[in-house]
Order: sequence, then C-alpha cells, then structure tokens
Amino acid sequence: MEAVVFVFSLLDCCALIFLSVYFIITLSDLECDYINARSCCSKLNKWVIPELIGHTIVAVLMLISLHWFIFLLNLPVATWNIYRMILALIND
Repeated sequence: MEAVVFVFSLLDCCALIFLSVYFIITLSDLECDYINARSCCSKLNKWVIPELIGHTIVAVLMLISLHWFIFLLNLPVATWNIYRMILALIND
C-alpha cells in the first residue's frame, strides 16, 4: 500500500511541477506581450482546480497512510490553494 501511495504521489508531484512550469511560461509570454491578459487568464484559470485537487489529494493520502511529516510538508500548500479558491468564489 505504501508503495502505491508514494508512486501516485511522485506522479502527482511531477504533474504539478509541469503545471508550474506551464504557468511560468504563460506568464512570461504575457510579460513579453506575446499574448494579451484575457487569453492568459483563460489559459491559466482552467488549471487552477486541477492544481488544487492535486495538492489536496497528496495531503489527504499522506494523512490516511499516517506519514505525518510529509503530510505536514504538504499541508501549507494545500491550505493556501483552498484559501485562494474560497477567495475567488467569494469575489465572483
């Protein structure tokens, strides 16, 4: 069971790193005026919820599998993403 949790966690973290690089490239394109702000927001907004789900799943899996230290490392990022989503829902 632990091996499955860690393999899934590794794949999820790889996907989140890829997503972060995509965010940086898209924001760099916005800064260089290759794309406008509206298209940048539409490209990035569709990836916010998958990012939230990815971080939350890893944190919950580490909590369920009783890996407390790894859970505590993932908890601030998951909490920040949930907080950011709540603020976005309130402001809409």
